[in-house]
Amino acid sequence: MIKPIELVIFDCDGVLVDTERIAVRVQVALGAEHGWALTADEVVDRFVGRSHAAVREQIAARLGEETATVWSDRFEVLHREAVDAGLDPVDGLPEALDALGLPTCVASSGSHEKMRHTLGRTGLYGRFEGRIFSATEVARGKPAPDLFLHAARQLGADPAACVVVEDSRPGVEAARAAGMHAFGYAGGLTPAERLQGPGTTVFHDMRELPALLARRLTALA
Repeated sequence: MIKPIELVIFDCDGVLVDTERIAVRVQVALGAEHGWALTADEVVDRFVGRSHAAVREQIAARLGEETATVWSDRFEVLHREAVDAGLDPVDGLPEALDALGLPTCVASSGSHEKMRHTLGRTGLYGRFEGRIFSATEVARGKPAPDLFLHAARQLGADPAACVVVEDSRPGVEAARAAGMHAFGYAGGLTPAERLQGPGTTVFHDMRELPALLARRLTALA
């Protein structure tokens, strides 16, 4: 049974701020520097949507702990420099937020420090301040449901009445595992077919989101 929407949970990177292209570019460059010839598609498949710790584990398994530490530290520096050089909200996102009329929050694999930087750089931080949650707060990152359940619990929302806006496969899998309907944004780097699945609505333009949510609410009538 469809329940009224109590909370719209947004991922951050690739959903609110257009950082995924930056991150992929930096990871490909670091892979080349450290002897792991990753393509952009491989980075999307392996890293996008996963926590810093989960990405670091993959690098350590492949190249060792010392290289993983150097890689991770260097990524933070290069990513910050690229964000400071120019970062925008995801196309259509501000208009979508203005039209929603529903409670919102952010639940991201990124750290609070990273989100303060990227959301602040794009003028979005104030829209979500006090309602921002990080995978650093839970035991397991996406695709486990822990982060989304944590966000719902902190804001007093019924998980079954929450919806999640995600752009990565681990993200939509986490939403499904949490019993939340996922809206898979395919306007970024992850192909639509990788977002499709049960309990998921795939869309390509962020401006479509308010109408999609309204349609879901109409189904209750």
